[in-house]
Amino acid sequence: MSKAVSTLDGWWSLHLLYNVDWPSLRLLEDSEKDQLIGELQSFLDRQEEVHKNKEGSYSFYNVTGQKADLILWMLRPTVDELNKLELEFNKLGISDFLIPSYSYVSVVEMSSYLAKDSDEDPYENPYIKGRLYPEVPKSKYICFYPMDKKRDLDDNWYMLPMEDRQRLMRDHGMIGRQYAGKVKQFITGSQGLDEYEWAVTLFSDDMLQFKKIIYEMRFDETSARYGVFGDFFVGVHLPTPELPEFFK
Repeated sequence: MSKAVSTLDGWWSLHLLYNVDWPSLRLLEDSEKDQLIGELQSFLDRQEEVHKNKEGSYSFYNVTGQKADLILWMLRPTVDELNKLELEFNKLGISDFLIPSYSYVSVVEMSSYLAKDSDEDPYENPYIKGRLYPEVPKSKYICFYPMDKKRDLDDNWYMLPMEDRQRLMRDHGMIGRQYAGKVKQFITGSQGLDEYEWAVTLFSDDMLQFKKIIYEMRFDETSARYGVFGDFFVGVHLPTPELPEFFK
């Protein structure tokens, strides 16, 4: 039996994706629509306060393409808080005009593949704390996708010795470092929590960088041989003041 890698776990994560019921929304009077939008703005303003207080974080984007219209990503210290937050969102009036298209439950994760032996409490390390309890950026673009590690015949990630997995992850990580300052990456683990095993959420002010980093990583053995990917969702930042124009 191969040795399982240990993880450091941070905030709980919930990606919610919706399609807008535009035909029904267009039937509303302007005053009714304004009330719904104002209620949504207030909800997002509360998330911004939590973000500023570093008690959680969030992002809200308009999805490009037909798989969804909106993606709301929320982070909280406990899954119970996330559950209540989802319920609060579902009770907003605008939710009557939002059709759920996808959701993903996970937790912010750092693996110990590249960790060095130390007596220090990793949760007190400022760098690690910043990774586990992140401040989600307000970048112009988002890219979100779930993924697995392959478990097929000879290409079984979970049967590889720890030393081989460490080497592969080290090489994989070196590619990501080349995009520092261009792409911000967040990894959330979801084994036993959702269909896939991880989710990756990327942010950038240049959407082309998503294509470049993911394409380059395809040639790395970790992805080329062992990576299994779900759908990719990309989108454009939707600031709260722009909601009236969006739902117009």
